[in-house]
Amino acid sequence: MSLSLHAAYVPSALQMLGTANHLVDMAENWCSEHDCGHDEFIGARIFDDMLPWSYQVKCVAEHTQGSIEGVRAGLYSPDLNPPPASFSDLRAKLAGAVEALEALTEEEMEGFIGQPMRFEFKDRGMDFTAEEFLLSFSQPNFYFHCATAYNILRMKGVPVGKMDFMGRVRIAR
Repeated sequence: MSLSLHAAYVPSALQMLGTANHLVDMAENWCSEHDCGHDEFIGARIFDDMLPWSYQVKCVAEHTQGSIEGVRAGLYSPDLNPPPASFSDLRAKLAGAVEALEALTEEEMEGFIGQPMRFEFKDRGMDFTAEEFLLSFSQPNFYFHCATAYNILRMKGVPVGKMDFMGRVRIAR
């Protein structure tokens, strides 16, 4: 039995969107329990030259929903708008991505296979097929940004563990 593009991409994207939403909940709960301001997490960075926690969470949505929108258009350029500035706005961004991915059909995803796809950022570009873009560029990016958001919470002292990152795994039923 072969694996469809939908099966290779969508469940993992939904899993990481769920993880990102859980991390937002963990950060907000931490703030409530420790009487700290939300900005302490929204703008937190591991290093000064890295983008803030809110941007990392935003990018999980961008490299899932945004990548699918890019495949449909044949072109993806990162959204450089500022990230949402509140926990509720981050949740809304993630919820929109979940809704968009849940609406994808296997038939639509399989129709993407072989289509030309271009990534452009500033003065650089890369050409892909749709499936190469989703599996070799988009997927590693949503894992990277979700892991970075997780690591920022760890750095700030939030007691998150591996299962908080793993999210809802797909077990045999």
